[in-house]
Amino acid sequence: MGSGGRCLVCSLLMALSIASCGGGGGESSGFAASTPSTSSVKPSAAASESTTSVAAASDAKDPRVEAVVVGNRKSDAGNEKLALVTLRVLSSAPQWVSGGDARIEVQAPRILHDKVEIWINGVKTTPAPPLISSGWGLEGVVTGFKDGDNTLQVRFAHGLIVAASMHLTNYPIEGPMFSGPHQAPFVCTTNMFGLQPKVDSAASPGYAVLDAGGAIAGYSRDCSIDSFISYWYRAADNTWKPLPPSDAAPTDMTQVTLPDKRTVDFIVRREVGTINRFLYSFAMLAPRGEDPAHPDTSLWNGRLNYYFNGGVGIGHSQGSVSDRSLEPEMLKRGYAIAHSSGNNTGTHYNLQLADETAMMTKERFIERYGVPTYTVGLGGSGGAIAQYILAQNHPGVLNALLPVQSFPDMVSQVTHVGDCELLEYYMDVIDRNNVRWSDVKNRTLLVGMNGEPSVADPMAPYKQALGLAGPSMTTGSTECVKGWRGLFPLVMNPWYGQAPNAVFYVPQGDVAPINTNQWTHFGDARNIYGLGDDGYARHTWDNVGVQYGLKSMKAGNVTPAEFLDLNFKVGGWVQPKDMLQEGFPFYPGITNTDLRNNPSLFDPWSRRNMARPLSDDLPAPRTEGNLGAMQAAYVSGLVFSGNDLLPTIDNRQYLEREVNMHDAHQSFAVRKRVLQKTGTSDNLVIWFTDTRPGVPQVDKNFAAVDVMDQWMANILAHPHLGVARNRPAAAVDSCFDVNGNLLFSGPDVWDGILDDKPKGACTQAFPLFGTSRIVAGAPFEGGVYKCALKSVDTALADGTYGPWIPDDASVAKLKQIFPQGVCDYSRPDQGRPSQ
Repeated sequence: MGSGGRCLVCSLLMALSIASCGGGGGESSGFAASTPSTSSVKPSAAASESTTSVAAASDAKDPRVEAVVVGNRKSDAGNEKLALVTLRVLSSAPQWVSGGDARIEVQAPRILHDKVEIWINGVKTTPAPPLISSGWGLEGVVTGFKDGDNTLQVRFAHGLIVAASMHLTNYPIEGPMFSGPHQAPFVCTTNMFGLQPKVDSAASPGYAVLDAGGAIAGYSRDCSIDSFISYWYRAADNTWKPLPPSDAAPTDMTQVTLPDKRTVDFIVRREVGTINRFLYSFAMLAPRGEDPAHPDTSLWNGRLNYYFNGGVGIGHSQGSVSDRSLEPEMLKRGYAIAHSSGNNTGTHYNLQLADETAMMTKERFIERYGVPTYTVGLGGSGGAIAQYILAQNHPGVLNALLPVQSFPDMVSQVTHVGDCELLEYYMDVIDRNNVRWSDVKNRTLLVGMNGEPSVADPMAPYKQALGLAGPSMTTGSTECVKGWRGLFPLVMNPWYGQAPNAVFYVPQGDVAPINTNQWTHFGDARNIYGLGDDGYARHTWDNVGVQYGLKSMKAGNVTPAEFLDLNFKVGGWVQPKDMLQEGFPFYPGITNTDLRNNPSLFDPWSRRNMARPLSDDLPAPRTEGNLGAMQAAYVSGLVFSGNDLLPTIDNRQYLEREVNMHDAHQSFAVRKRVLQKTGTSDNLVIWFTDTRPGVPQVDKNFAAVDVMDQWMANILAHPHLGVARNRPAAAVDSCFDVNGNLLFSGPDVWDGILDDKPKGACTQAFPLFGTSRIVAGAPFEGGVYKCALKSVDTALADGTYGPWIPDDASVAKLKQIFPQGVCDYSRPDQGRPSQ
């Protein structure tokens, strides 16, 4: 370095008063690499979002911070002090940057703010990024990262001094980051916004993009659109209407009073675009007349709601943006709402891909609008599952959870839902002369889930008309029928499924089931489960050794003879490669005339895909799942392990009387997994609200939002107290009546569910049911893919069947049914990876 360079260095260090500049410059250059913990970095308001979620583990090192010590000096007291210039990425972890840009923060003395230079991969950014000064911090969005590895630096003195440096990895905005190769075929749905996707391929395969004349202009595989801004106002009729460009306010525009008492026009700015091939939406209150290029965030309360939509989808589609992305109850509170069609389980159930999408979408939000004070998830059913899985696999994206109508995870439900039609078919057809199954309450003895005589079976009229009504027929319905019918074919049958807008995909043969062989949940997530030797996605469903009805037999509610007959005849499912297309009521276009002419088309049980015995004297074969697929599900995080330490209000309406699919015991299955994993569930509050058929339902979703606001405010004010000790008084286990009024609350209201204590007040008011696997002896919390096996002789010796003592003929029958042994739920799942 020449003398001019030394003078620049000396001038900088002298301005900082952090070193002397004498001699040969050894002291003046005194740079020592350092990677401090977050405790050594002055926190900023923008950083609060990344620290809130670790209130229970505040000593955790922030991986986004790297810094270099500029110099040091001794204070008058002789204590060494460090002057730091620090650099960190605010919009994501540095290894998960996407789209070529990132919001960064530089901490440096104010005297250096106008001297900061940002360098990317050894090149100074020109023009300099607009970094906004606040105290010691500079914050702004930096662009220009290449795909792959990058080096981001803070330099001074025309690049001669590297004050802070970090490595980051950038991925295309179309993805993927870690979810594996893009799915194909993938059908675009940008037409929900009246838009054609961008052409990214001159040749098929792909979505056909049409020009103004209706001719094919090219093809789209990534389904991208340019982001756009629109403005909407909330009208007096409780609808959203486009905000007219005139200065005059629409006469039917409503106003909203914010929590800080400001009353403003109820106008929302909405940004829509594509990230990770999915459609995203950002919405927040906005003042009329703002410049869309420079959004005014003065009406935003700083909090972000990430909305997760439910449903069951099997992929190959860009999906749709939920109406809840413009939820007025959240927006009127001043929240911003982020949502993606990729976080809609009605689009797909590859939650690894969903996690990736949420990370990328939140990153874009932060780049556009700044770091939220905190981010709270909200969503029901699949949207509840998605929150638990994201919190488990990628802590920090969410800071609090508001799951509604929750399940622990989707793949655990598939296990017992796959039993539903096997058991219903047994009672409807195989054992049709057994009149006891005509009482739908008795069917609970096998399926575990509730049954109600007042809830009609929609297939009952067809059974009667087709002469299929035997003595066992009931006009009532179990949850298997009313709640879950059709789910297992959708998840398992590669012939049954399609993507919206598939008619626009070229060539059409690529989206035909016969060619894709992947219209299943397992095919959708083939990057996780893998493919078998037969070319089909490996699956987890297994019922080898499962003793259906075991607990009911032991309790004396099912006879030993019925128990043996059921397990001899119930069988399993053929492998996906051997499945046939579904019949009525699933396959479209089958008429009543078709059914009369060919009754075999009537197949609500999917019996055509059940594994049946070669002869009546042989037991029906069971189904064996793939151990590799099971292990992949665990390793990938598709199974909820219970790893949730975030503030959580698990809120549901009690729908057991409607035999709704959202069975109420699932909230406690979640709690048990959390207890097993973390040793506590002090962070997890459970609320039930009663419902009655024919009575308007009340939900407590936004009451939960308000309580969570208090909880998070407490955590921000007193982080040292952690999550549990910051709980407000209302963040407590509770149950409510049909009008939403509090019935009971307190730490003991749910006693008797996961412990041996006397039943609590809410436990008594809201009876819980189980699943077919719980009736078969599986643990309450579920999540067992493939049970460990023990021999029938061992089961006889250890009292598995007590008080029944099988005679020799019964023992022989048991051994014929279970040649590999019966389930031993006291041992770990055979499909779980070894620890």
